[in-house]
Amino acid sequence: MNTSELTKLKPIVLELEAGDYFRCTCGQSKNGAFCDGSHKGTEFTPVKFTLEEKQTVALCDCAKTDNSPFCDGSHTKI
Repeated sequence: MNTSELTKLKPIVLELEAGDYFRCTCGQSKNGAFCDGSHKGTEFTPVKFTLEEKQTVALCDCAKTDNSPFCDGSHTKI
């Protein structure tokens, strides 16, 4: 397993302000976990989520969650 695969075995934990967010699903964004439009021309589409208040979130980075874009612990079974 290479280093990039190892980093995906844990969620991305961020403190975010209230608002709308678009989680990158193509893996090509230069904006970290968030969409920058790099998916255009591919089969990927970002996942929109809305936070009603400032909070800490754990975003899935293993692509196995059943609660996208949020981590559900699926990475522990890989």
